[in-house]
Amino acid sequence: MDMPGDQFLLFDQAPAIQGPVQPAEAPPELAELAAAMPSRLYLGTSSWSFPGWAGLVYRKHHSETALARHGLAAYARHPLLNGVGLDRTHYQPISAAAYAAYREAVPTEFRFLVKAHEACTLTRFPEHPRYGTRAGCDNPLFLDAAYATDEVVGPYLEGLQDRAGVLLFQLAPQELPRQFPERLHRFLDALPKGPRYAVELRNRELLGPPWRQALADAGALHCLNLHPRMPDIATQAKLSGALEGEALVIRWMLYRGLGYDQARQRYAPFSHLVDRDPTARRTVAALAKDALGRGKAVFVVANNKAEGSAPRTLAELAKEIHKLS
Repeated sequence: MDMPGDQFLLFDQAPAIQGPVQPAEAPPELAELAAAMPSRLYLGTSSWSFPGWAGLVYRKHHSETALARHGLAAYARHPLLNGVGLDRTHYQPISAAAYAAYREAVPTEFRFLVKAHEACTLTRFPEHPRYGTRAGCDNPLFLDAAYATDEVVGPYLEGLQDRAGVLLFQLAPQELPRQFPERLHRFLDALPKGPRYAVELRNRELLGPPWRQALADAGALHCLNLHPRMPDIATQAKLSGALEGEALVIRWMLYRGLGYDQARQRYAPFSHLVDRDPTARRTVAALAKDALGRGKAVFVVANNKAEGSAPRTLAELAKEIHKLS
């Protein structure tokens, strides 16, 4: 399963939104490209606290801690980055006040893709030291709609308000109960109406008509994810009905054939594209263009481990989308 990233390690309190971090000066061609993007397209990275983005997103080098605390406002002034993935919420819930601090740091057109607390989607707590005495035990909060409503959905809506883009329930690879799609449907259907919910799989065998129908009946979305555990996203789109939902959600996470630790070591400090993936880029662009043509909002979050540098990945993706116009 995915391990905690910088957001989990560095954010113990609500972030300070004023500080010394300034945005990098954007080249004119990047600003022109951003101006050509459809208003319903939201491009963002997984987190924003990467010192290697100096000169790319930030004007100068800052520590991870400084960027975690002060970088979001500068990040949000990058011409292409009108969204961001918020991962720290996967490892522990945060308060409405913490969400509100994020909201105040970004402009009105900015949107957050927020991971729901993993307690909602784990059948058992993994055998890992961070789970303490719970490691290896059954999780009583698995698909507990009351817990999700109180601890996840409520603070998310109260704090982010109009900047709330997608609330994502990520399912780690695990043994799931029989008739899982029906149980997931009941869970999603019991959540408060209004938010845009998406679900991300790591169990590829679940893709098929029951999964598709469960999400459709609950009004939720399948999050297309570029990840070695899953089929390519064109196949996922067909099997999940992703283009039939009211929005399209894509997470471009990991270069094929690499694990997260391998990719981190290969790509750090995440300042340049190392392993370009033109096939993936064309597929993401085509799916995004299709959804935009149907009048849907499109959310694309890229990870540094996809090609080496998430901001550069998104810039190349924007060029590909523009070519299809």
